[in-house]
Amino acid sequence: MKKTILYAYLLSILLLPLPVSAKEGIYEQLLQQFEKTEQVKEANQLFQYLKKEDFTDTLYQYSHSTPTDTLRQQVWYWSAEYFYDQQQYQRAAEYGKKALPLLKGKGGESDCLNLLSITYIRLADYTSAAEYAKLCYALDVKSGNPDMISSSLNTLAAIYMSANQPKEAEKYILKGLEASKKANNSSRQAILLGMASEVYHALGDDKEALSYAEQSFQLEKQLGHEDKAFMRLSQKASVLIGLHEYQEAEQVLDSVIPFFRQQGDLHSLAIANNKMGMSLLCQHRESEAVAYYREAANILQQMGDKANEMHSRRGLYESFWSSYPDSAKIELNRFNDLKDSLYTDASAESLARYNAEFGNDWLQEENEAERSAKRKTILSSVFISLLLLLLAVCIWWVMSRRHKKQTKINEELSADIDVLREKYKQLTIDYNQILADKQSQDKPEELNASDRAFLDKTINTINSMMLQGQVDAEGVAREMGMSLYQFRQRLTNLTGEKPQDFISNLRMKRAQHLLDNHPELNITEIAVLCAYNDTPNFTRAFKKYFGLTPTQYLTQQKSSEER
Repeated sequence: MKKTILYAYLLSILLLPLPVSAKEGIYEQLLQQFEKTEQVKEANQLFQYLKKEDFTDTLYQYSHSTPTDTLRQQVWYWSAEYFYDQQQYQRAAEYGKKALPLLKGKGGESDCLNLLSITYIRLADYTSAAEYAKLCYALDVKSGNPDMISSSLNTLAAIYMSANQPKEAEKYILKGLEASKKANNSSRQAILLGMASEVYHALGDDKEALSYAEQSFQLEKQLGHEDKAFMRLSQKASVLIGLHEYQEAEQVLDSVIPFFRQQGDLHSLAIANNKMGMSLLCQHRESEAVAYYREAANILQQMGDKANEMHSRRGLYESFWSSYPDSAKIELNRFNDLKDSLYTDASAESLARYNAEFGNDWLQEENEAERSAKRKTILSSVFISLLLLLLAVCIWWVMSRRHKKQTKINEELSADIDVLREKYKQLTIDYNQILADKQSQDKPEELNASDRAFLDKTINTINSMMLQGQVDAEGVAREMGMSLYQFRQRLTNLTGEKPQDFISNLRMKRAQHLLDNHPELNITEIAVLCAYNDTPNFTRAFKKYFGLTPTQYLTQQKSSEER
């Protein structure tokens, strides 16, 4: 037995963290180039790389007129996201803090605060994590967006879970689940259900924890999130160990660990190794547990994740104790050092203070805010009244001018729109034919009546919404009486196109039709008729689709006609 443990120990010491990948090296070079020049060209190259690697869904590209601060804010924020994804948490915190002042008062401030909060959770700095989470939650509550509120509450629950305070985490996660249901965001619900599983496992209610873990796993499977589904399985394994279902837990972890290793997700790999080690220890299979705990400890030590490394050291201590007490003492000393650095009195007091600030009862917090607002109103009522009156006059004047201008534009365009409605119907039929041809190429069989009716209704809905000035996948799905998930699945199966691509294609076909057949319309008017709020966005979309700007397209068409 001693030889087996020693052999496993020596093998595990040789396990080294993976080197920085070539991809990370490329990104570092691009980032350094931008930080030397802070020019548009270098920023665009960096974002081209992120899109190529599928790190971003959208290709962010900027013009030479883009302010330098905008370039900095975007590059630094996305660098923080990138380094967090690469599990380089110190770098993520560094760039997140650089981006935050530039995002203040803008749409991305809440996202940056949330990123910093979860980064500091990984770094076991719970005081900093709570500070950023508190600011993020305040912004999200102010926005009234239930999806963003649920995200903030999930982060707060994670902070208290990491600080070993599951009872405090419970109230945040329950309120977060309520908000996620209001938001009707399945992806967010899956994350919160996974956190709820961890909370109730820590509270010792493993039956409740298993229910949440299973719900979370099934949601991730339905959404097609393979990597997240494996994370939910890892959470489920913890609960199974708590229920003494060791064989089932090991079966789950035997599928999870190779997946994380193959994906290069070292952090999830280390946590899964800790769980496998625990399952083996519970069965008195100390010699097998050593290698799992040692690999986890090596990875977590390099990442600076003290909280999870502490579990690895405790596991090694228990695995060595009966056979190698000297080695066990080394691990116990490391465990105690980590524990002392994590759970200081200052950290405990800070978290207690932040928890008190949020309040044990959110209603009490809201009432206090209301009382405070009333006191301020009484003290400055005259000044505020005058200011509001002046503001109201200004708003009325601006809105009046805008209304007159818009009325004039609408009057000028309304006749054209009425005349063009019939032509749009013909354009829809043409595009239907294109879809039919594409369908016949991809699938020999013809569309059945139900699928044809679905496509006709989809196209008519999109065209109708374009005339109203706003069209997106969510709105089309709603008009069709379907969930976004159902709509996306059916449209993609029939056309091979994602909803947003399908909509963009229709908008571009309409733009081409108007440019070819209506020379009396200028570019701005065509942009409006294609549901673009401003000309630059329309021009960028047109160039991406056709390879030419609308003006260049018209010039080319004119040249062709002259020849």
